[in-house]
Amino acid sequence: MGDERRRILSMVAEGKVSVADAERLLDALAGRTAAEGASGSEAGQRPGPAKFLRVLVEDNAKADSPTRVNIRVPLQLLRAGLKLSSLLPQEASDKLAGALHGRGIDLDLRGAKPQDIEEMIQALSDLTVDVTDDKTKVRIFCE
Repeated sequence: MGDERRRILSMVAEGKVSVADAERLLDALAGRTAAEGASGSEAGQRPGPAKFLRVLVEDNAKADSPTRVNIRVPLQLLRAGLKLSSLLPQEASDKLAGALHGRGIDLDLRGAKPQDIEEMIQALSDLTVDVTDDKTKVRIFCE
């Protein structure tokens, strides 16, 4: 086991980092090691296209029982869902579009083309949202 991995695991044991943070650090370390082995100095670059949308929530409002959420959604599910939306009957599509419009979202899935879906997934791949306050930490990103 490398020194970096051992340090990360020690920080988890000491409570300095959360399990989710340690997991990200270990993933980054593994990615860096693979990138260094493959190309020498391209550390930190994503090895390929993103495959998952990840949502991590750590709520420490209750000291005795912190809440942790770790959601990992395959982006392939998004592709499949958008493709299936083209099979919705016209009436259902109209109701869906109307409901979304009523909430301020102008989105018509019937017109989505495969290249549009891939562009949207690429845009999601570049997305990172970090929200932190005194007791809660939320992170949304693709991996």
